[in-house]
Amino acid sequence: MDEIYKKIRELRLQKGLTLKELSERTELSISFLSQVERGATSLAITSLKKIADALNIKISEFFDDTPNENYMVKASEQKPFNIKGSEFTYVRLNGEFTGRTLEPILVTLAPSQKQTQKYGHSGEEFYYVLKGFVIFNIDGKEYVIREGDSIHFPSTCPHTVENPFNEESILICVLTPVIF
Repeated sequence: MDEIYKKIRELRLQKGLTLKELSERTELSISFLSQVERGATSLAITSLKKIADALNIKISEFFDDTPNENYMVKASEQKPFNIKGSEFTYVRLNGEFTGRTLEPILVTLAPSQKQTQKYGHSGEEFYYVLKGFVIFNIDGKEYVIREGDSIHFPSTCPHTVENPFNEESILICVLTPVIF
């Protein structure tokens, strides 16, 4: 259990957060968080979950004694997946290690596919079009992004993307923070 307290401090510092900032994200007091990092108080699982969410990690990372460091992702390990509410196909391209803050993804948009609901969330998004072309609507403005073009914007701006043509479009996407 002693290791959990060390991991909390280590991850907070890696992410450049002060105790005050972590307190604001978790709604736990600064003095409590300070005691937690020193191992001077017990920690309820609900508080640990709040801390994990604030640090953008899975709660299980606090209990894993062996670091899960897998930097390389072979093509055979890249499995497509879909997200409820989205018709796009995604493939994770990221390695796995503690403190990871980037989410690189291969995104495939089927012919004539359009995201109808505008999204806005914390972080940043970067897209590079490998094949085809897409139209991004970011905060009410349209951007036509062709093969070889890229776009980078704050994720807080409401945004949608569409593939207006009859062939698939493929994009490299890099998100912060880690959300998948």
